[in-house]
Amino acid sequence: MNIVLMGLPGAGKGTQADKIVEKYGIPHISTGDMFRAAIVEGTELGLKAKSFMDEGALVPDEVTIGIVRERLSKSDCEEGFLLDGFPRTVPQAEALDVLLADLNKDVEHVLNIQVDQEDLVKRLTGRRICKICGSAYHLVFNPPQVDGVCDKDGGELYQRADDNPETVTNRLEVNVKQTQPLLDYYGSKGVMTNINGQQHIDKVFVDLHALLESNRS
Repeated sequence: MNIVLMGLPGAGKGTQADKIVEKYGIPHISTGDMFRAAIVEGTELGLKAKSFMDEGALVPDEVTIGIVRERLSKSDCEEGFLLDGFPRTVPQAEALDVLLADLNKDVEHVLNIQVDQEDLVKRLTGRRICKICGSAYHLVFNPPQVDGVCDKDGGELYQRADDNPETVTNRLEVNVKQTQPLLDYYGSKGVMTNINGQQHIDKVFVDLHALLESNRS
């Protein structure tokens, strides 16, 4: 079960990814996690990625794709994987198709969690993060027991600078422009399904699970 998970910031990708991974026992692979692991392992590509990241530059596609290849070649991906944050562009998607073909695999499902931008702004501007452990809360959907205080360690909760309404709106508009060509690409290949992300978290997963199961039978 080889899955690419998509959705705008705040759509709930992380929550649904955790549920899919728990249900199907496949690894959740994010771009950031791949980079960090490659750097810790000291691989040639990991060190190349670090050199760009240290300079605040984007990691070139050829390095990113090489790291993706290394990660998807590992034994825990034999029964499938869930990619999150990659691919981000059509050239990356095309390169992913090529490297998966080399591994005798292909992208079976592209799951796009859809939420109206107005609701995404509400979700993202209500987010609060613990300064100590990084746990995420939401003023409406997942408030802490004590206002401004983390339930886990009593740390102070803060709003990220990029979670103010104007910045969030701009970020969403940029994401829409970036991801639409990718959605069109996977739509043309017949592997993409839009999922209603405005439902309750559990209902979103019910829909995701039903889709994945229907395609396994």
